Amino acid sequence: MATRWGICAAGLISHDFTVALKSLPPEDHQVVAVAARSLERAQEFAQKHKIPRAYGSYEELANDPEIDVVYVGTIHPKHRPVSLLFMNTKKNVLCEKPLAMNLREVQEMVAAAKVNNVFFMEAVWTRFFPASLEISRLLAQGEVGEVKMVRADFGVSIAHIPRSVEKELGGGALLDIGIYCLQFVLMVFNGEKPECIQATGICLDAGVDEAMVVTLKFSRGRMAVCRCTITAELPNDAVISGTKGSIRVPEHMWCPTSLVVNGKETPYPLPEPYLPLNFLNSIGMRYEAEEVRQCLLKGMKESPRMSLADSALLAEIMDEARRQVGVSYSQDCQ
Repeated sequence: MATRWGICAAGLISHDFTVALKSLPPEDHQVVAVAARSLERAQEFAQKHKIPRAYGSYEELANDPEIDVVYVGTIHPKHRPVSLLFMNTKKNVLCEKPLAMNLREVQEMVAAAKVNNVFFMEAVWTRFFPASLEISRLLAQGEVGEVKMVRADFGVSIAHIPRSVEKELGGGALLDIGIYCLQFVLMVFNGEKPECIQATGICLDAGVDEAMVVTLKFSRGRMAVCRCTITAELPNDAVISGTKGSIRVPEHMWCPTSLVVNGKETPYPLPEPYLPLNFLNSIGMRYEAEEVRQCLLKGMKESPRMSLADSALLAEIMDEARRQVGVSYSQDCQ
């Protein structure tokens, strides 16, 4: 039986996720409903993607009994209230990153998932790319020896986009793109909590971070450096350096399609989308969608590949980094 998806929000990322779902076998994945803040917007989205039902409110989607899991593609500050709405009506949820605005909100959402006995996962799509799975396999086999240093960069010029710079929309480099660098590091170090977090950054007049550098120190003398900015292009690669070699994601570290292992490059190509996409390589969201399906089929309430503990640690590190740089949101004062 196919996993029946509901799409919450009809924006650019929801478009790409729906296109990615349609690249999977229809007997495994079906999009059965979409909800937006207006019925007209939902109907337009449904027509474009040939979705049977369109709702003008998220509550209607939450009350649809023929949905197995909801994809939440709203702006950052809405992740918590919208996810809680669905979980409280016993819906499984795949929520876009960042899972919430801070650790307190993440903990509330995780608690709700457990109380309602539903599946819940942060949509850190990077974790499920074939190239990322290969990184984990190589590290487990000791291909580069003991990892001593990790560096991850993500910088793009997106300061002209309101949601990237406006505080009330959850703007800022760290929450929007820096999270990819941090999650990469935690993936390499198997979710280990760092012993020390040091962050420095530059803030815009709006009070959000334009750029940030976060240095993490782990046990046994291992370190990581993450750099992110929304006002300049960085190499956008990542390097894992060990005692016996290295693994490099040569470009687009947040959606990897090739790896260089000890100097030898291997491609991991993506399928072609049936409609134009808004974001680079976002057809790759198909891999996280399939992870959700496999977890549901096994009766699992979270993914071992992107666990709720991983999400909580990500939020905890970002909270501390923001504190050191001086970035706070209204949600931090509640």
